[in-house]
Amino acid sequence: MFTGIITDIGTIRAADQRGDLRLVIGCAYDMEGVAIGASIACSGACLTVVEKGPDWFAVDLSAETVARTAPDLWKVGGRLNLERALKVGDELGGHIVTGHVDGIGILVSATAEGDSTRLVIAAPAALAPALAAKGSITVDGISLTVNMVEDQPDGSVHFGLNIIPHTAAATTLDGLPKGRAFNLEIDVLARYLDRMQALRNRAA
Repeated sequence: MFTGIITDIGTIRAADQRGDLRLVIGCAYDMEGVAIGASIACSGACLTVVEKGPDWFAVDLSAETVARTAPDLWKVGGRLNLERALKVGDELGGHIVTGHVDGIGILVSATAEGDSTRLVIAAPAALAPALAAKGSITVDGISLTVNMVEDQPDGSVHFGLNIIPHTAAATTLDGLPKGRAFNLEIDVLARYLDRMQALRNRAA
């Protein structure tokens, strides 16, 4: 489990396509305190440490993980939002995040509003029922509050976020080209409610 509070930005130093995709990620963590087998959320995807050095760790990504996450994310030089797994007793500053990507969002617009930036992101129709104003969403591993939801004619949804300067500086949201893809994870409560409603509809 994670909280969506980013604690470091990692950089992909190497990407080796073996049976799976092996990534070497540079970071500022004290790796002596990170065990082999530990979980680290990398831009919202929970990955397992399989090797490590003084300032890096390695992870393996299956073809399924690559296919279900944002395209072009796992390339050498790419920057990743990092968060180590939640420990019992840690402060829960964001919301409960599982590190399982539910879908891909596409940046529609990024507009300055005072010192902050307002983002509008398009999400697929499958996620539309789970998005609500003032609800939580995880975007590339970052816990954020949904400010606006607009359903689209094709069933997809646009949702709005407010990014304060601290969040932009502490994450990879300092770079926002139009069309950028994001890993999205809906709130875990919304996931269960969506499943319960689907079963009720099927039984009706």
